[in-house]
Order: sequence, then C-alpha cells, then structure tokens
Amino acid sequence: MTRTPRTTARPTTAVGRAFAHHQKFPHSHPRRFAAVPSAGATGAGTVRKTVLPGGLRVVTESVPTVRSATFGIWARVGSRDETPTLNGATHYLEHLLFKGTERRSALDISAEIDAVGGEMNAFTAKEFTCYYARVLDTDLPLAIDVVCDMLTGSLIRSEDVEAERGVVLEEIAMTEDDPGDCVHDLFAKTMLGDTPLGRPVLGTNETINALTRDRIARFYRRHYDPTHLVVAAAGNLDHDTVVRQVREAFERAGALTDVDAEPVGPRTGSRRIRTAGRVDLLDRGTEQAHMVLGMPGLSRTDERRWALGVLSAALGGGMSSRLFQEVREKRGLAYSVYSYTSGFADCGLFGVYVGCRPNLVHDVLKICRDELDHVAEHGLGDEELRRAVGQLSGSTVLGMEDTGALMNHIGKGELCWGEQLSIDDMLAKISAVTPDDVRSVAREILGQRPSLSVIGPLTDKQSARLDDAVA
Repeated sequence: MTRTPRTTARPTTAVGRAFAHHQKFPHSHPRRFAAVPSAGATGAGTVRKTVLPGGLRVVTESVPTVRSATFGIWARVGSRDETPTLNGATHYLEHLLFKGTERRSALDISAEIDAVGGEMNAFTAKEFTCYYARVLDTDLPLAIDVVCDMLTGSLIRSEDVEAERGVVLEEIAMTEDDPGDCVHDLFAKTMLGDTPLGRPVLGTNETINALTRDRIARFYRRHYDPTHLVVAAAGNLDHDTVVRQVREAFERAGALTDVDAEPVGPRTGSRRIRTAGRVDLLDRGTEQAHMVLGMPGLSRTDERRWALGVLSAALGGGMSSRLFQEVREKRGLAYSVYSYTSGFADCGLFGVYVGCRPNLVHDVLKICRDELDHVAEHGLGDEELRRAVGQLSGSTVLGMEDTGALMNHIGKGELCWGEQLSIDDMLAKISAVTPDDVRSVAREILGQRPSLSVIGPLTDKQSARLDDAVA
C-alpha cells in the first residue's frame, strides 16, 4: 500500500464532461463542399457533414422546433498528449484562448456573448478539448464568429500567460478542496501510474509554474491545426449557412490554405492496464473518507461497452441499484455511492465510489467487494437486467434534450469515432444486451483483482487493513 502525505499529492479533475455515445454516417470527400445527410442523430433533426479545404470537418444537426443553437469546436488534444513537463498545458491553453485576439480583447469576447444572453465556456479532458457557445438561433452567426476567432487568432501574450497562471493555480487549489473529485484523479493515478492518462488534467503547481509562453504557443500551433479540429453545431440552423460562415472565419485567419490536408482520424491503439491489488491513500483531514474501488474496464470502441453500461447501471446507477440498496438504504452507511465507467481510445476503467465516515470504511468496502464478487459469479437477475436496460435507455434519451447535448453528441462522435450512431440504434444496442452478455462482461471485468484509492483521515490501524479490500 502507498500512503501519500497530504503535502505531496496534488490530485485534480477534468474541467468538464461530454456525452460518451456516438452516431454514424458516411464520410464526405475532403477538400470539397460535400454534405451527407443521414437519419436524425437523436430523432430530433437531421445530421449533415462537410469537410472543408484544410481538412476541417463541420457537422451539424438541424432541429427546427427549437429557438436556440449551440456552436462548438472540438480539438483532438487532451492531457494524454502532454509530456511530463507539459502536464497541464492543454488546460492552461484553454484558459488563454479566452484572453484575446487581434480583433477582440478578453472583455470583447465575453461581452459580445453576454449582450445577447448567451452562454460560453470550454472544457479540457484527457483526450480532447471543446470550446462552445449557446445562443438564440438568430445570434448563431455571432457565436460562430467569436468562437472561430478565439480558436484561430489567439495572441497568447506573455502578460496573459502570467496573469492566467494564478487563475489556473487557484483552480488546482479549488479542486484539491473537493475530495469527492480528487479521489477520481487519485484512482486514475493508482490504475495508470505516471503516464499521460494517469496524470491530472489540470497539471500540478510545479508543472504550471514551470510552463512558459513559448512552450504553450508551440503546443497551440502543433495541436490546433484544422486537421485536428471538428466544428459541431446543433439547433435551429441551416447546414450550408453554418459551413459558409465557418469557412469565412477560418479563411480570414489563413487557416484553410492546405487543399491536400486530410482530417486526422480517431485515436487508435491497444493498451492493457495491469494494475491489481494496489492501494493508494491520500491523508487528508476530511470529515469523510472518499474511496474508489475498481479495476480495468473497456475502451470506448469495445462493443461490449453496452453490456458494461447495463451492468454498471444495475450495480450503482440509481436508487434501486444493488450498491445503493445495500450500502445506503438497508444499512445507512453512506449518503453517496455509485458505480461508473470511463472509456478511452485504447483502455478503460470501472469504479465504485463511496463517501462515508472513516470508522465505517472497512464495513462499506466489504459490502462493495461482496456485491462485485457476487455479480462476477452469478450475473444479474432478469428483473435487475430489465430495470437496468430501462434506466440506461431513458437516461440516454433524456440526456439529449437540449442543443448543447446534441452538439456534444455529434462533435464527440465525429472526433472520437469518426462516425455517428442514431439514438434508435443506440437504444437497440442497449435493448439487445442479454443476461449472457452481462454475465460474460461481469466475469471478465469484475472478476479481476481490484485496486483502491482513498482520501481521508484514517488511522494507521485503519490504513493497514485497506489491503484486505483488494486481496
């Protein structure tokens, strides 16, 4: 077991999250205006795609029944693209792109969107970054102009780098004050070690303080080429009009000059996580102990992810789930308990989170381990399976009820899978999961020896017993 003193570990968390599902349609010819219509990706509208000269992809979903639109640009760069000394550069750069261009100051960027009642933000994850604005449909041209200007014309001035350094350090400090978030980053480190996927998205105080303007600017030029970008928009819009406005904005910046450029495809690869039986403890004077017990999961391209999603829903996806019932309802040992999956291009994680009083840690861990072992051996009952399929199906549809969610859906689908999957197809895949599918994936995933990450004020005696949970 590794016991981490509170002065050395600096766990952080991703700035935001995006939908994990995807859709499918044919790829249009690069270097030409070529739009390919397909069935509505969410049942709400029509998805079309164009690949512009320079390799820039534009994907839209038209939903005429709403009065809003969300416009976003996805970059195929995340914290896993950083070297150890660049850790945190992707997120730092995300902040800097809001600091001004030749056409707009930082105040202009925010004020123009605020003036129309819009919302603008960004998030950085381990494998991608997204910048977006949500506005009234009539203000979509403004959102396109502002976001495209930010992505193509950022000045990244030395004075802005220094000013924003303090903001990023405060964000790191803020996340360190939330052990419920920190423990997930600690779990990534426990499972993936000192690798790009195992390091925190925000970086550490040491790496952020060491980053220079020149290094960040080089990172920007290398990873924000149009071939690495996907433009996504959803709402009451016209595809051809969006394409024209995006093309004008990028051509104004001189970003579409390479007519032979091809879009960079989704990440590929194969990675096995071999960690088993590892325990990491971060000593913090918190009121609760925050824990993640888990093991290697599945990559986001593995077709068994549908069965794993159903399994996770049954184990810890709602108030009727096994873990919620056993830990909270029957015994009152915790307020928050849930299971989750994280899928990357080449690997994945499965985890169970619980927050409880320190003196209850071992009772809670034993219950969680017993439930995981039981499902690994016996699978799910028919009623559990039916309930989990219904829950996952319903949450999938309800998660697509606004233009921001639709933009996330089609943008991430193009960037991470290079295809689109309609909501009907997604529901069909969930409904097709059988007891044998769940039993097989449960045996493979839950049958592995788990690892454990804990943040809390455990005594030496309590710490010494943590190895029992992963034996």
